[in-house]
Amino acid sequence: MKHGKSYKKARELYEKHQEYPISEALGVLANLPKAKFDESVDMAFRLNVNPKHADQMVRGTVVLPNGTGKTVSVLVITRGPKEQEAKDAGADMVGADEYLPKIKDGWTDVDVIIATPDMMGELGKLGRILGPRGLMPNPKVGTVTMDIAKAVREAKAGRIEYRVDKSGIIHAPIGKRSFTSDQLVENAKTLFQELVRVKPAAVKGVYVKSVFLSGTMTPSIRVEAGSLN
Repeated sequence: MKHGKSYKKARELYEKHQEYPISEALGVLANLPKAKFDESVDMAFRLNVNPKHADQMVRGTVVLPNGTGKTVSVLVITRGPKEQEAKDAGADMVGADEYLPKIKDGWTDVDVIIATPDMMGELGKLGRILGPRGLMPNPKVGTVTMDIAKAVREAKAGRIEYRVDKSGIIHAPIGKRSFTSDQLVENAKTLFQELVRVKPAAVKGVYVKSVFLSGTMTPSIRVEAGSLN
């Protein structure tokens, strides 16, 4: 992969192979060249898991205390009394008969879809559209629920979904470069502690093999996992 001059210059501003405590890593990031937009700050965790085995799959959601800095649009698919509950909780779009045909035609202009269990029979038919985009509601991550108000509030407040990929890595946002260091540290620790909490019982030995921090347009910085406890 070829990188531009700005990226290469950023690489020279810190030691590539050194592990930095999270606060120092964020200090390094703050000194790297910035893009013309407010970049996301992302973390990558290489875990000692084999996601091919069901008992080593790491997946779930966590609410970051300081949010992600992103305005999240939420669609609730439901009918009846839960529609008003969704609207009162702050959902951007609510309904079923209006939105199911739109999705069938390829519309996916939304960040999160939440549904009541009774709607999954109809939504399941749209899996080929929603699945590849990560929009299919799933009870394991709290997007298929009868507690619509809670799910909407959490999605709006900065709930993120994490899932280990086939390489055993979890990628997740922890905020924006405009956040304060304290906000990013708190979000990073919350995410890390959640991953430790859901450590599969089948995993033996070192669980978190390495941690990296980066901005949207920056090279990655190695983070000392112990500093996230």
